[in-house]
Amino acid sequence: MVQLGSGLGGVGLSQIDPLVALAGLLVGFVVGLTGMGGGALMTPILVIIFRVHPLAAIGSDLVASLFMKPVGGFVHWRQRTVEKSIVKWLLIGSVPAAFAGVFVIRLFGAGDALQTHVQLLLGAALLVACVGIVAKSYLGARRRALDQSNDGGPVTSRPGLTILVGAVVGLIVGMTSVGSGSLMIVLLMVVYPTLTSRRLVGTDLVQAVPLVGAAALGHVLVGDFTLGLTLSILVGSIPGVYVGSRLSASAPDMVVRPILVFVLAASAMKLLGFSNTELLIGLIVLALTLPPAWLLIDAQTRARPRIVPAPVSGHDRVA
Repeated sequence: MVQLGSGLGGVGLSQIDPLVALAGLLVGFVVGLTGMGGGALMTPILVIIFRVHPLAAIGSDLVASLFMKPVGGFVHWRQRTVEKSIVKWLLIGSVPAAFAGVFVIRLFGAGDALQTHVQLLLGAALLVACVGIVAKSYLGARRRALDQSNDGGPVTSRPGLTILVGAVVGLIVGMTSVGSGSLMIVLLMVVYPTLTSRRLVGTDLVQAVPLVGAAALGHVLVGDFTLGLTLSILVGSIPGVYVGSRLSASAPDMVVRPILVFVLAASAMKLLGFSNTELLIGLIVLALTLPPAWLLIDAQTRARPRIVPAPVSGHDRVA
């Protein structure tokens, strides 16, 4: 178990773990490159590799994310690519649900039993995140033609469904730290199919700040937070996000996201208690199925919308 100090006091540079910072650098780079994977990557790394208790890993990662999320959201806010009405309805559901999730998870027990249940929930959330990443890539490919034809006008809010989406994702984030990006953006695609990609990403980034803030506050209040661990994550993740963002335009999506899904699925199987044989079989299946799946997604991306010629009226015919 990595010892990085506890609580809010007694943290110096000597207590910042360079290996955790290196992991933060890698995760930050992936987040900047793909726009997703923060909590879904960092939390299982802390649990599996550094043997941090699941709840401490979740709380510390959420606090670290709180310092990274506002950067992208601020950029989109300045560019006016945020649907404020959608953000409002999302937050009505997500903020109280994220805060409540911190306490709901404690209904599963206490001590080692609670940590075991949290680990299983985290593994299940990672599998859902994998499905979310694949769905996001597929739906995003299908939206190319829409983004070319959509004028970016106002979108009509759907309060009931939007609050429900916020509440579901908020509860998952509060319990596992996973989903503020990978799950939320997929559900927004389903509820608002006419929302352009830029507005979709901008809206998701802005709503994630209060959502993660509520979950982080809950974990800090109940003691699931280690300042040394959080600082170690931030030391690496902030420059990683910056470098990844600078390279994101040239990053081959067809390569990066399948690897991300592979890593998340492997982490999920490990957290769910798969044996080494079962883990090996699962990884072989993933290695055989992910490349053709992404070839199909890439084919959707390259497809061009079919242009249907407008009917010619009698006045337009040449005699």
